[in-house]
Amino acid sequence: MSFSFRQFHIDDTDCGMPVSTDGVILGAWAALTCANTIMDIGAGSGLLSLMAAQRSSGQVIAVEIDAQASKVCRQNVERSPWPDRVQVIEQDIRQLACLPQWQAAMDYIICNPPYFDNGPQSLKQGRSQARHTDSLSFSELLTAMAALLKPDAGASIILPQASHTRFMSALSESPLNLACLQPVQSVATKQANRYLLQLAFATGDCRELPPLLVRDQNNAYTPAMRALTGDFYL
Repeated sequence: MSFSFRQFHIDDTDCGMPVSTDGVILGAWAALTCANTIMDIGAGSGLLSLMAAQRSSGQVIAVEIDAQASKVCRQNVERSPWPDRVQVIEQDIRQLACLPQWQAAMDYIICNPPYFDNGPQSLKQGRSQARHTDSLSFSELLTAMAALLKPDAGASIILPQASHTRFMSALSESPLNLACLQPVQSVATKQANRYLLQLAFATGDCRELPPLLVRDQNNAYTPAMRALTGDFYL
């Protein structure tokens, strides 16, 4: 069973976290198909968690610290085709990662992380808490990921270009390594403004993929974007 965002409305009205192109790209790009246990850190409205449920047969853990966002996430999960495979947990990921039952338990982690640490704070307190690194730093996020992942597991995130250097600095102090990198260009006339990253404990050369171009000169989705996300969004 599957859904697309044309058919299944992700309710984000009350949590201030709308369905984003970033989230759709990450949810379609991450290597989730063989994972039995998947965690979505900072689940928000549940977008990535539901995409993970569609793309795998595993159990999905949606972790969200904000109470209102957690409520909306639960509602979206209940309305989805997979209410029995997505569990919503309202908790700080730093605390969750310290619990023995969750340590080294995940096959894969997905996260559209907080990164607006140099930008204006959101007017909505919940979105501010969820999306800014004054609540969760890159180092704390990576520490939590390393604790939660199985030794042969992986993780995928998406970052803006402005945060890439800071994230890589934090990654250099983590047991996780960069396994795959793909730039994302919004249009062909501009430089890449996002990066898709796959992380793993294994060491070795990083696989660098050519840029993903989102829109063409006519502002239409490119064939590559349609091929990646068409089942969900287009």
